Amino acid sequence: MASGLRVVVGEDDVLLRAGICRLLEDVGIEVVAQTGDADDLLRKALAHRPDVTLTDVQMPPGNEDDGLRAALELRRQRPESHVLVLSQHADQRYALDLVGDEPAGVGYLLKERVGDVETFIDAVERVAQGGTALDAEVVALMLGRRRRDNPIESLTPRERDVLAAIAEGKSNRGIASQLFISEAAVEKHTTSIFHKLKLEPSPNEHRRVLAALKYLGAKP
Repeated sequence: MASGLRVVVGEDDVLLRAGICRLLEDVGIEVVAQTGDADDLLRKALAHRPDVTLTDVQMPPGNEDDGLRAALELRRQRPESHVLVLSQHADQRYALDLVGDEPAGVGYLLKERVGDVETFIDAVERVAQGGTALDAEVVALMLGRRRRDNPIESLTPRERDVLAAIAEGKSNRGIASQLFISEAAVEKHTTSIFHKLKLEPSPNEHRRVLAALKYLGAKP
């Protein structure tokens, strides 16, 4: 599959850029343009319309996240563009910015993966085909962030049992019977659940229903 693909490469480290281009060309991928400047990368990607635009995150002219911003601008101007970003560090912010609401045709890899030729070329091919290639370390960070951001994870095992029963539509008496605890204990757990899920009393909303929806929405 690799043979016949066209790629534009953006990397300001001359030796690394040469190495990347050599790896790509060795498997039959044509490097139609290369550059060490983010602004020039955007121009060349728009002009050549490659199958994949491969870019570093930090590049001139600003030597900050210019390469990533060039990739985002490319996707803004041409949403069908496929982009593979290489980064020195696993940073979920960059990955989330890149993936956005449309993960098709984007990839984010650590630069150290380039040395694993099979993994690197597989990522290029996957992105070229409209797939997504995210580095395992970045995925782990993103999943960890989701767990930390998920208020359901802050509940105790017993509180989750109570919330699961609430989601099933059971009353406090029914929950007490199912879990072999007192109704007073159910009320105590329910109050704690509402607090942890930030569900304050409101005349216009039913907290048990909202809690159940949060629970069902968080289930894998």
